Amino acid sequence: MTNIVGETAPKTVAIFATCVSDIMFPKTVNNTAKLLKRLGCRVVLPKKQTCCGQMFTNTGYFPEALPSVKAFLAAFEDYDYIVGPSGSCIGAVREQHEMLAVDAGDMRLAERARQIRSRVFDISEFIVNVLGTTDVGAYFPHKVTYHASCHSLRVAKVGSAPIDLLRAVEGIDYVEVEDMRQCCGFGGTFSLKNSDISIAMARDKANHILDTGADYVTSLDNTCLMNFGGLMRREKMPVTPIHLVDLLVHRSRGSRRDLRRAS
Repeated sequence: MTNIVGETAPKTVAIFATCVSDIMFPKTVNNTAKLLKRLGCRVVLPKKQTCCGQMFTNTGYFPEALPSVKAFLAAFEDYDYIVGPSGSCIGAVREQHEMLAVDAGDMRLAERARQIRSRVFDISEFIVNVLGTTDVGAYFPHKVTYHASCHSLRVAKVGSAPIDLLRAVEGIDYVEVEDMRQCCGFGGTFSLKNSDISIAMARDKANHILDTGADYVTSLDNTCLMNFGGLMRREKMPVTPIHLVDLLVHRSRGSRRDLRRAS
């Protein structure tokens, strides 16, 4: 693995933890910082950050989402790079915040939201497209498949970055799942308002994953992993969900223990 940041001054990266990972998956936030530091970045975690607001936006409550836009700008506007472990939340910031400000008639706020967009990245695209590498020094000798979350694919548009990172992991046996782009059925409040449909979609996704014979399924969004992962646990499917960041931090040949025993 090369030091892709180079010998010049390292990049300072502000981590957008996202409310779900901050509250339910803090390990992913810590591993995001660990991975970026490994790649030579200076890392900060702004304390005043809040939710991206998409829970309100996606349900049509635009005025209620506007405080999240203002809070995001207040927390992150001074940083050159903002990186988060969620394609969904990153997509919301890049594609919804300016729209929300315009809808409220606040063109100054809209311009600030527009200007910050180019500095906001999902962790996978930041590593591949900004730092310019796919090799992060990871070692993960397991069979793994990947779920492309709807928002990372269609809103954040991260492209092939997560797959490129997976293929570069030493020891990995990567297998593609059937209908990789198929929704897992979570969709935030969709899973609450349409629970029967959501469960059916999660079961389809889980069965496709099971058919790959993979030991692990990874994704850019813990919410998706939580959704079909819960069904997998209830039905005793022998596949472990793991966020891409939590996979990529594994690097030692001397540590080949099964993560399922340590989580």
